[in-house]
Formats: sequence, C-alpha cells, structure tokens
Amino acid sequence: MNKYQVLVVEDDIMISNLMSATLEMTGYAYRTATNGKEAIMSVLSYKPDIMLLDLGLPDMSGIEIIRKVREWSSMPIIVVSARTDIEDKVEALDAGADDYLTKPFSVDELLARIRVALRRAGSITGERTAEDSVYSNGTLRIDYAAGCVFVEEEEVHLTPMEYKILCLLARNTGKVLSYNYILKEIWGGVNESDMASLRVYVTLLRRKIESTEEHLIQTHVGIGYRMLSHQE
Repeated sequence: MNKYQVLVVEDDIMISNLMSATLEMTGYAYRTATNGKEAIMSVLSYKPDIMLLDLGLPDMSGIEIIRKVREWSSMPIIVVSARTDIEDKVEALDAGADDYLTKPFSVDELLARIRVALRRAGSITGERTAEDSVYSNGTLRIDYAAGCVFVEEEEVHLTPMEYKILCLLARNTGKVLSYNYILKEIWGGVNESDMASLRVYVTLLRRKIESTEEHLIQTHVGIGYRMLSHQE
C-alpha cells in the first residue's frame, strides 16, 4: 500500500470519482473535498502529502486556497483545471502551486505529475539540505559546496548568472517556475529587459548542460521553465 495521502479538491463528481478510482487502483490513500472550506479543513486536520486542486470551486477560488495553504504548508499542490489561459496558469504558479494540469487529462500523466511532486517534496524534507549536498540528475551533477557543475563528470564552466538560474531550477526539479518568479528570485524584480536576458541565459545554459539525448530544461511557452527529472 502506498504511504502517501492525497487530497482531491473537485466539485465535479465524475472527475472526482475518476481521480479517486485512479488513486485507489495505484495504492494511494485519499480524501475528497467539494469546496474550499472542506479543503482547508482537510489540510489542517489530516495533513495530506499532496493536493489535487480544481480552480473553479463554488465557495472560493482555487487561487485563494493556494494562498491560504501556503501560509503554513509547503506540501505539493497540483492544479487540475479546465482553464487553459496562460494568465490562469501563471497566477496559480505565482500563488504557490507546484504544477498545472489541464482537463481533459490522461490518468497516466496525472500519476506521473504526482510522482514527480512527491519526489521533489521528499528531497526537500530529507536530512540533507541543498547547500551541503550534491545534486544529480541524469548526467548533470552540481556540487553546491564547491560551486561546480559537471556533465558526464566533465566540469562545465558557467557564468555566475547561469549558475544561479541552474541552481534555482535544480532545487525545484519537476516544478514549473514562472518567468516572474525566476526574475524576482534572480534579479529581484520584473522588467522587460530582464525577461529578454533570462531567455538568453537559459539558451546558453542549455547549450552547456544538455545533449541531443538528454533535455533538462523544459520551456512552458508563456509561463516559464521546468527542470525535468532524469532519475532512474
């Protein structure tokens, strides 16, 4: 039996039943909520490991729920919504969501997103912290203590800005980081000139750490970037 507890927040009964059945068949424990009040009470009472959250709930918006939960919890939140506008995705990610999956969705993709989010959460809450450990992802290795980056055991020389961007993406492997979030973390603010610089730095970074067989940085057009996981 899977040890993880999933909270499904969805007011569409058919979709809620689909997700619940999928979780049950794959060994996850789960609880369901049909509105924001139930969702927040479940988070407080049962402390689930991950939340699957619809944005269009009857009593409050999913964005409001994300913001409230983020006041005290860092558990992974995957938005599962029929809203496909880039603005909705960016708003959810900026509010603190870890991922965004649009309806209709493949159950295989849903399960894959859950696994990635839980792996990332486990690595963050583990005994080792990012600052005193070595990050490995496929052929990429980052020695945080030494400030060195290696690809296939060969050291890669990055500029300070490239290194900062790489570390930010690596520490959030599997999570889509919006452009605004990256700009605020790296540059301290958001403006058009920095956005253009970010695209240039990511392009240069890809040339240094990726190969034709291994793509590490995924672009979500109009939203941001995600570090893909290549762990076996």
